[in-house]
Amino acid sequence: MSTTTTTAAPTGPAELPGRLEDLGWHLGVLLRAYRATVEQALDDVPHGTRGYQVLVTVAQGDHPTQLALAEHHGIDRTVMTYLVDDLVAAGLVERKQNPADRRARRVVATPEGRRRLAGWATAVHDAEEQLLGMLSPDERSAFRTLMRRVACDLRDVDATTDPCTVAEHTLGVATPPGKDRERPEGNAGPPR
Repeated sequence: MSTTTTTAAPTGPAELPGRLEDLGWHLGVLLRAYRATVEQALDDVPHGTRGYQVLVTVAQGDHPTQLALAEHHGIDRTVMTYLVDDLVAAGLVERKQNPADRRARRVVATPEGRRRLAGWATAVHDAEEQLLGMLSPDERSAFRTLMRRVACDLRDVDATTDPCTVAEHTLGVATPPGKDRERPEGNAGPPR
């Protein structure tokens, strides 16, 4: 007669990740440092980084209405109203009647908004370079490219926002030939 000994299968991970492998921890540290560094560069922008990002989008002219801006940035439309109000009060943007739809107003950058945006963009770039200063120029370029690739490959939780299109448009990068961006079946968002 033979006896068989069984052992219970482990219920947790075989090995807990150390700090060197903990992507979440790394991203958290980087995001906190990014916010702190960039916010200093944008201390005179209404709503800081969020106001700067909205101003960039308005200056590009891609999302002319407040609702489109809110959806693009994942900001509650009521909050977007206050944010745009503050950008208007600062003389950075203005609301104009949309010639294609008299019921809608477009948000457009003023000449002063464009002028100041150029200075802020330089300050943001300098802050980012400072943040990534421990990397060589080639490593910084590779890091940005890899971050963009990961962000572009993610399927956004909100189907109205396509992070890849946003990143590629902002950076002036085209999708490589033969590489269509497809959404998984059942996702009603725009094709990638």
